[in-house]
Amino acid sequence: MTDQVRNSGQEPLPKIDTSVPHSARIWNYWLGGKDNYEVDRVAGDAFREIFPGIETGARAARYFLARAVRHLAAEEGIRQFLDIGTGLPNVDNTHQIAQRVAPESRIVYVDNDPLVLAHARALLTSTEEGVTNYVDADLREPGTIIREAGKTLDFDRPVALMLMGILGHIEDHDEARSIVSQLVDALPSGSYLVQYDSTDTSEDYVAAIQQYNDGGSIPYILRSSEQIARYFDGLELLEPGVTSCSRWRPDAAALDLPAEVHQYGGVALKR
Repeated sequence: MTDQVRNSGQEPLPKIDTSVPHSARIWNYWLGGKDNYEVDRVAGDAFREIFPGIETGARAARYFLARAVRHLAAEEGIRQFLDIGTGLPNVDNTHQIAQRVAPESRIVYVDNDPLVLAHARALLTSTEEGVTNYVDADLREPGTIIREAGKTLDFDRPVALMLMGILGHIEDHDEARSIVSQLVDALPSGSYLVQYDSTDTSEDYVAAIQQYNDGGSIPYILRSSEQIARYFDGLELLEPGVTSCSRWRPDAAALDLPAEVHQYGGVALKR
């Protein structure tokens, strides 16, 4: 195992703000991780008091990521992954799943959180045959993402674009759709979009999100399943389409999850 992790420019890390909760760190806490601060745990606990199902949803979303990457690597022959809004490393990250199937896989993670960057440099290692790279960039700059990712990925060959729980941070739905379109347009035929976000299908979830947003964090906007489906416009959805993450081709690991969680997503092919 070799440490083939690089950051564009290796700029000094900006200061980590521990005065307000951060979604990546709260998500890490809900998944049982340790890369979070007291402010994140307090916010996570307050959220869970209003909406107790959040940890189940977090697990369902994580398992969806694993199944989608495994399917694309094993069944569709995808060897390149662009994972935007990476979040903090956890068990079975994208590169680990893909390279377990195909050691030569190349993965680029994109985020702009300094704590994520610090962990990426230390933990996101690669097989000797493949590459794991990290790009420090903002989702709202798709051109920068594609340019920097192109230093590692070959955009003449299929790429799996992964937008996992990140588009809710774009407050305007039309802007979020435009970002997805720009990113997908840069991909060749045979590429895939893997995407999920949280839905507004629970009054308790809506109330918990409102409390979170009021706490000074970067806002997260819940959307309808129909709005989430619009991200896949022009693409060919794989069965079972846009659905509860726990329903997307469940395996043994998902058997203890409810059929319906409030995270919806899908996988689609660009012809």
